Amino acid sequence: MEGREPRPRGADIGWCLALHKEVAGTALSCARAAATDGERGAMRVQCQQSPVLAGSATLVAFGALALYFGKPASYGKHTEILAPAATSLSSRAAWFLQELPSFVVSAGILARQPLSLFGPPGPVLLGFFCLHYFYRTFVYPLLSRGRPYPVLLIFKGIAFCAGNGFLQGYYLIYCAEYPDEWYTDIRFSLGVFLFLLGMGINIHSDYILYQLRKPGELTYRIPQGGMFTYVSGANFFGEIIEWIGFALATWSVPALAFAFFSLCFLGLRAFHHHRFYLKMFEDYPKSRKALIPFIF
Repeated sequence: MEGREPRPRGADIGWCLALHKEVAGTALSCARAAATDGERGAMRVQCQQSPVLAGSATLVAFGALALYFGKPASYGKHTEILAPAATSLSSRAAWFLQELPSFVVSAGILARQPLSLFGPPGPVLLGFFCLHYFYRTFVYPLLSRGRPYPVLLIFKGIAFCAGNGFLQGYYLIYCAEYPDEWYTDIRFSLGVFLFLLGMGINIHSDYILYQLRKPGELTYRIPQGGMFTYVSGANFFGEIIEWIGFALATWSVPALAFAFFSLCFLGLRAFHHHRFYLKMFEDYPKSRKALIPFIF
């Protein structure tokens, strides 16, 4: 074109070298970024199946042992000897301390995940677990008017709740894999329905038991209303339904193992509650079952 100075040959070479240097620098930066991302990915927690299976097997073993010995844990109605004040806590303090690790551990794992209502199913399902233990930790103790609780059992409960909270949270966040359509799967839908139904029964039954006593009373009375119309262990029935629903919604071995443990531990307790009521009250409803309406 007229009026345009021809570019010196040396300038063209310098411009090409500068462009080549810039492109090379950009490529090197991208490579470093990719390497950094790879290192970060390697540093992420990877699922270890062996501890998951070991923890699940432990839950099953605990449940089987509870059935084998056939004796409920020594608290509440089944306290054999009242523990001295120095070795016991109020039931409210005991339940708070005992249940707290399940909430703290699982909520701590959940808090490290991106917040999304309909994101990956794992964090959403862990949220249901946290919901139950929020109630058990911060609400249920306010409804408790039971006998003093042995400190030794509190420590056992703390260890169990911490371990189970970690097991369920670890599996759901780092191990569980769900298809994109899991939210519409019948297992998820039915499981969540059973979980919420069981939690509702559990909370309502706890409230009925709370109303049976005045503050400071240790007198036992016959619970009436709700699922207590049909079973002596209505609160246990509700919680068992919860964990069966949770196992179905998560479709996981750890949740199934916990549901089995809950069935054994709480079912045994419901059975002994039923025997306690029959022995103490002559007018106890004869049609009422221990745990399963109309059946057992």
